[in-house]
Amino acid sequence: MPRFGCQEQLLPGDTLERKWEFAQEAGYHAIELRGRGDYALLDRLPELRRAAASGVVMPTVCVEMSHFFGAFDPELRADAIAQLKSQLSVIAELGGQGVMTPASYGMFSRRLPPFKPPRSEAEDREVLLAGLTELGEHAAIEGVRLYLEPLNRYEDHMVNRLGQAAELIDETGLDSIRIAADTYHMNIEEDDPVTALATAERHLGHVHVSESNRNQPGTGHVDWPGVLGALAAIGYPGYLTLECRLRGEPAEALRSVPSFLRRAS
Repeated sequence: MPRFGCQEQLLPGDTLERKWEFAQEAGYHAIELRGRGDYALLDRLPELRRAAASGVVMPTVCVEMSHFFGAFDPELRADAIAQLKSQLSVIAELGGQGVMTPASYGMFSRRLPPFKPPRSEAEDREVLLAGLTELGEHAAIEGVRLYLEPLNRYEDHMVNRLGQAAELIDETGLDSIRIAADTYHMNIEEDDPVTALATAERHLGHVHVSESNRNQPGTGHVDWPGVLGALAAIGYPGYLTLECRLRGEPAEALRSVPSFLRRAS
């Protein structure tokens, strides 16, 4: 039976405890935290400790920062790595599983002018491997995992497909790094999302669910029986976590997702 998660900003309620009440009633099993920049997650530790003590399940964090570990600027890369290490330590203290991050977001796209990035592919690779290794080693020390999320070509020019992420992870040699697959980005980038999931079996650690149009599952044309069948076939044990926009009345849109995905599986 799939387990469902929902990102915190989508849930109604002014506290994590109230969000959790709604989430459970709507059929979700976990809340995914948002890791905003400037060490905001660390600043929330008292709130997060209270929520954990109240029984709120918070296994994962999705970063929401202005720069990432693949940034062109060395100072921004160093800052992103320091902030991600902090987030890994926070989720470890809460007893969670890990933190996901893309290589970059909105920094450059080869599909939009000026087309040529200021760094070569070889230099990109060197930067990515250095960042992943440093973060993966910190995750291992904390006993959690770093999830690398491929984004579509318009949001990141370096890691767009599950296979690219798996190849980078293999080169680090670290078991503490896994892939976070997102069905919206896969719909754009993967030749065959079902086969891509099956091929990524050994590396897959987390899944974001979202439609082809970035709204909630059930509003677009993602092959949900195929996607969910592939995850079942490889024995994916993790959460299917909602990261999307909501079409329609928000509470009803949220309630519709678990039942829709159960019917599709």
